[in-house]
Amino acid sequence: MPGTAEADTTPDEYEAVLTAAAAAAPELAAMAPTDRAAMLRAVATALRTHSDDLVPLADEDSSLGTARLAGEVNRTAVQLEMFADAVEEGSWLEAIIDPADQDAQPAPRPDLRRMLVPLGPVAVFGASNFPFAFGLCGGDTASALAAGCPVVAKAHPAQPRLSGPYAHVVSDALHSTGAPEGTFAVVHGMDVGRDLVTDPRITAVGFTGSTTGGRALADLAAARPTPIPFYGELGSLNPVFVTPAAARTRGKEIAREFLGSVFLGSGQFCTKPGVLLIPEESDLEDVLAAEAATAPMRLLHAGLGVAFRRLSADLAGFPGVRTITAPTPEDGPADPLAVRPVLVGTTMATLAEHADSLLTECFGPFGLVVTYADPAELVPTAQLFEGTLTATVQGEDASDPHAAALLAELGGATGRLIWNGWPTGVAVSWAQHHGGPYPATTTMHTSVGVTALRRFLRPIAYQSVPDPLLPPALRDRNELGIPRRVDGALTTADVTR
Repeated sequence: MPGTAEADTTPDEYEAVLTAAAAAAPELAAMAPTDRAAMLRAVATALRTHSDDLVPLADEDSSLGTARLAGEVNRTAVQLEMFADAVEEGSWLEAIIDPADQDAQPAPRPDLRRMLVPLGPVAVFGASNFPFAFGLCGGDTASALAAGCPVVAKAHPAQPRLSGPYAHVVSDALHSTGAPEGTFAVVHGMDVGRDLVTDPRITAVGFTGSTTGGRALADLAAARPTPIPFYGELGSLNPVFVTPAAARTRGKEIAREFLGSVFLGSGQFCTKPGVLLIPEESDLEDVLAAEAATAPMRLLHAGLGVAFRRLSADLAGFPGVRTITAPTPEDGPADPLAVRPVLVGTTMATLAEHADSLLTECFGPFGLVVTYADPAELVPTAQLFEGTLTATVQGEDASDPHAAALLAELGGATGRLIWNGWPTGVAVSWAQHHGGPYPATTTMHTSVGVTALRRFLRPIAYQSVPDPLLPPALRDRNELGIPRRVDGALTTADVTR
């Protein structure tokens, strides 16, 4: 399965893709849940079948390593299968039936039935740091297809070898299940992204990438004559707060685990713990200095290398910041992808005075260590952070005097609160939430977990519509066997009235 860079999508090709997606939307929306689930499982099976072909191509594009990428293929398949299970289970439809009631207060009520329906064609912008799980058929695509929406995915320019073969595997699997023509397609080129976001046939956008690029596209989506939702995952610092009690009892363990998490994947995880807050009296910074990795690490592409070298050097040279491990020197590795991991330190007072400058995401193997003299500073410091995907408290137990206040404060500005763990590693599960207040994401929705479906659905209520004309999910008899709320009571049993 050879992989070569695809040519930019021509205007005629683009028009054909969007026309097909729009035509596929009603057919895909009407597909029975069992058929849509079979479609998702077929893609999962195809990805596993072709893993040995796709992984080397992804490794050539990304230098992420074949072991990591093989695991990512399996993760991608697992999330497709999870969505297949969810589609069949049916609670995501939020089917509600309120029968007509002449005695209802404050006035007689007509028969009302409500459910969620697909928006229509969705544009997906995949990430470079997870070529499979957040790529062309990652979580955004899987959840959109599960919701019944055709997907037009924009290939990432950093994946020239992988994109074509990956797209063919997905398309062939969908075709084998009888999915409508236009259910999934991939487009290429720098200008095509703007075209997708402003195209009237696109009803929503899923994006994973930089804050700058995502915000520009989000503004385009909002400025359309008919604005559409833009679900962007942008940037996050994912702070870790270490209480004095935890530092005393588990200090070295915490320091070592932080190093493993912050430098995992060369620091190219959106959940990388970018800021570690530790007691000034502890010896954690000495442990970090002694045990931090110093050998060069490879980044995904040369552009990231340039940005990392510049920003890490700026942060390391900022007044009041001390070097724990040194940035890559100007005469460092000639390889444009190779950078030296960087840890720098500062005090809580300096951070508070220069938060706008120091609380800047540096994508790559970089971490900021902040020391505090008084644990009473922790809650005010938590207020300095903008929205984050995660926030972590390393404490001792529920009686830790600083834990409750920290968790309460951090909960107002993050999407996932972590106790005595680390943010890298986003479990694929029904309860997962991968989102957070801006700039972590542009909405409160998640891009991981079953509730990611909700982004690509809208509610519709049917009033006094005859039973045979209703969608199967809302008919008197529960033909699909799904959870429904009938006259206020939640039930999964067949209901005939």
